[in-house]
Amino acid sequence: MAANFRLLIINPNTTKSMTDGLKPLVDSLGYKDTTYTYFTAPSGPSSINNNDDVASSARHCLPALEPLVGAHDGFLVACYSEHPLVPALHDLCAGARKPAVGIFEASVTAGLHLASLVRHERFGIVSTGKVWEGLLTEAVGRMLGSSSSASEEEEEGGTSSAKGNPLFAGVETTGLNATELHDAPQEEVRRKIKEAARRLMGRGNVTVIILGCAGMAGMDEWVREEVGEGVRVVDGVKAGVGVLQGLVRARF
Repeated sequence: MAANFRLLIINPNTTKSMTDGLKPLVDSLGYKDTTYTYFTAPSGPSSINNNDDVASSARHCLPALEPLVGAHDGFLVACYSEHPLVPALHDLCAGARKPAVGIFEASVTAGLHLASLVRHERFGIVSTGKVWEGLLTEAVGRMLGSSSSASEEEEEGGTSSAKGNPLFAGVETTGLNATELHDAPQEEVRRKIKEAARRLMGRGNVTVIILGCAGMAGMDEWVREEVGEGVRVVDGVKAGVGVLQGLVRARF
């Protein structure tokens, strides 16, 4: 009899409609023998728009997540940031081989695999508010071992890209926060996402675009309309589920 894997998908903000928007996306991946449970933050920020919100959401979620650890085999934190719930869940599951994955880290991993250094290809991120240009650039730099920060590049007249990482083209943003992606007129959202994708492509040799917000679930087609089928579009949630499934099934 095949194992049934129990995975917890965590939305660390309080907007349940955002959690509900993840369900058809996750189901579309078609993984067998899996039961998904969805968690929405019981309190805290309704939209995670900066690092203060990130920290606050972790404080509000962790006490409610602790009792759920025993009933699940793996965890996906569906917030596009260096979210502290990922290492916190690692600590809670120490020795239990229950992986915790963040959609940010999973999507960057996908970008690294899909962009070819030999062909001088690069990946970049389209995200929400402008604050994420610096935050995500620095996060990618830390993940890939870059020694420079976004602020250092701005002083040198550079753009928001992780200097020293030839595969990373940088971050462009829409100016909308996560909840506005669904509350604002959809034609405006579509236009701003396509404009950000166009600016990212203008940086040169971009062959992979990552959707840098869980609230962008299902908006990959808008990016493809702008950049064409030759560019890979990575949804962070899909990337996260794929990485988590692999880790759980391999029992790493």
